[in-house]
Amino acid sequence: MTSRSDRAAARTALPRIGVEEEFLLVDRTNRTPFGSAAAVVKRARDRLADRVGPEIFTDMVETRTRPVADLLGLRTELAELRAGVAGAADEAGCLALASGTAPLAPLDGQELTDEARYRRIADRYGPLVTAASGIGVCGCHVHLEVADREEAVLLGNRLRPWLPALQSLAANSPFHCGRDSGYASWRFMRWAQLPGAGPAPLLAGAAEYDLLVDRLVGSGMLVDRRTVYWHCRPNEHWPTLEVRVADVCAELDTVLLLAGLLRGLAAALLAEVRREVPAPGISDALLRAAHWRSARDGLAGHGLDPLSGTLRPAVELVEDLLAKAAPALAAAGELDLVRELWARRRVAGCGAARQRAVFARRGSLADVVDEVALRTDA
Repeated sequence: MTSRSDRAAARTALPRIGVEEEFLLVDRTNRTPFGSAAAVVKRARDRLADRVGPEIFTDMVETRTRPVADLLGLRTELAELRAGVAGAADEAGCLALASGTAPLAPLDGQELTDEARYRRIADRYGPLVTAASGIGVCGCHVHLEVADREEAVLLGNRLRPWLPALQSLAANSPFHCGRDSGYASWRFMRWAQLPGAGPAPLLAGAAEYDLLVDRLVGSGMLVDRRTVYWHCRPNEHWPTLEVRVADVCAELDTVLLLAGLLRGLAAALLAEVRREVPAPGISDALLRAAHWRSARDGLAGHGLDPLSGTLRPAVELVEDLLAKAAPALAAAGELDLVRELWARRRVAGCGAARQRAVFARRGSLADVVDEVALRTDA
């Protein structure tokens, strides 16, 4: 049996984590996107300080947890941030919605936040960003603490084949602008249209990463280094690897599950980095196919296993990931919690399945909005 001191040592050896969540703001009456971010952020900052801020459109806000060392600390952070945003939204006459896309279309399109960098992005990418059904989508980004940028790149190399399974788990955007997209994660498909999006390439280390990114910026394809929208990337400001495949999740427990799996997986893969185990040489084309399949099916159907190139039930791919992460999670005393969270999610399905189940009752997207808003603040 693992002693308490051993568990404490293992917990500190696991990477600390942080989470960014993006939320839609919708009108309380008609449930359509509502450009009230300035008012919501102003109110929320009285409680949350700089852990909340605006996003590219005025009907979106973003929250950022502090770095935390365990899942219980993450739960406390996320609950405080969600409650703060939901309360501020209520005061501003709207609802905060943890959905990857807006189920109902905005009445007058989406208004760009008046910030110089966002204007540059809109100018560069045009209708991909500014069209009425543009890129106003909401994700959940998990930061994994690393020793340095070199370790971030090498960890990213090894994470590539595991990310489609995590994407399936977090799929939560079937409806967009009044229709069912046919996908579990329409957010992912919309985001994939941006020039800087896609699987991170296999790179030898930080020097090769920096050279490639500098050249992409120099080509004009990227507005700046922050518009590297690969599925995982070294953060430009903090010593973290940022994983960006997940929709924002309606239920806080799904975020905990996602973060717990990533944290345990990162510990296992960092051990391989330090032993200089080669990263799997999987082609970008196969990874794109796996991510497309995850966006379409979520947890309900089949995923493409990038390691074998075969279709398998999506839940089996998550089980494989859990098995890989389990030793590190067990040493940290978090395996039972992660298993419990996964058992519940496996039965209930991903967020997309819940949204569709709510819609099936009365054919009402307003009902979907209300249900997601309720779970966002739960």
